[in-house]
Amino acid sequence: MRAEDSATVPTPIAAGSSPAGPAFPTAPAIRVTPSAQHTDHPAPPPAPSGGPGTPAHPADRGGADPHRGDRRDGSTGQGSAARLGTLQAALGVIAFSLTFPATAWGLEGFGPWTLVTVRIVLAALIAGGCLLARRVPPPARRHWGPLAVVAFGVVVGFPALTTLALQTSSTAHAAVVVGLLPLTTALCSALRTGARPSRTFWCASLAGAAVVVGFAVQQSGGAPNRADLYLFGALLVCAAGYTEGGRLARVMPGWQVIGWALQLSLPFALVGVVVAATHEPLVLTAHGVMGVLWVAAGSQFLGLVVWYRGMATIGIPRASQLQLAQPLLTLVWSVLLLGEHLTVAAPLTALAVLACIAVTQRSRG
Repeated sequence: MRAEDSATVPTPIAAGSSPAGPAFPTAPAIRVTPSAQHTDHPAPPPAPSGGPGTPAHPADRGGADPHRGDRRDGSTGQGSAARLGTLQAALGVIAFSLTFPATAWGLEGFGPWTLVTVRIVLAALIAGGCLLARRVPPPARRHWGPLAVVAFGVVVGFPALTTLALQTSSTAHAAVVVGLLPLTTALCSALRTGARPSRTFWCASLAGAAVVVGFAVQQSGGAPNRADLYLFGALLVCAAGYTEGGRLARVMPGWQVIGWALQLSLPFALVGVVVAATHEPLVLTAHGVMGVLWVAAGSQFLGLVVWYRGMATIGIPRASQLQLAQPLLTLVWSVLLLGEHLTVAAPLTALAVLACIAVTQRSRG
């Protein structure tokens, strides 16, 4: 994900050779004038600064790192990075799949706006503590614009809109629209970054999204309502936030991306907590407290840390397709935590979704 994560391994120099060129002849002796003294030993080119238009470190792109794995072709390092990135993105999906059940728990004791602002404040305090402990300097000025998009889409927009939707919608119905998030993220990424996934990739993505939506609609029996408007809006802002966050995670650690986005949102969230707490009822229950703690620490911070790390390693479109499994995981958690009922169609749908994910992961973007 980040260039600073790679340790530089010095390249062995053959006897009688220069780091920058072939071996010097031993005879006859060559007289080197002062003006040309350094021409045979050019300085290595400067490392990429990580600014706009600068290629990311090979390991952050999921490509071969010449300092890792097989130094001849980088194939070993490339495969290890891809596997690790896939695992990290999958851990993020698991964390996100608990968000709706945890939000439903939180709504048992908190009003919607109190829940949203409290989760932002708690997550921002956790992230701020990590930034201070690691003495992380503020990002460069050019990164604050994308960080604002991450803050608006991922930190504020998606939690607020989905929380409002869950006031009148079940978690199963919310999972219907969230099942479209991988496709909207891939589309947003293609428009923003110029990526051109293959036809196989798009066919598998559309098939997986159709399977997820069909299953979730059948499970909830839901018809379009006001909650759907909130959820569709959440999809758009979250896809934009994921895209910008994935791009930033190529030039800075993923936990710093979400950490600084949370710091941007903290002043507004503090004001929101004061205003919301005076207008909404507050009842401290075990479910309510556990729900708020999870959406703050798990969904809002830790989940996004591994998610952005995975996106930076294997690419935004491919990582987003792992979220095809998120609605099914959410339904499973809904059964275990909320007591909702699922039909026997769940395992068949899970197999179909896993097949689509396998195709998207193997297709070349």
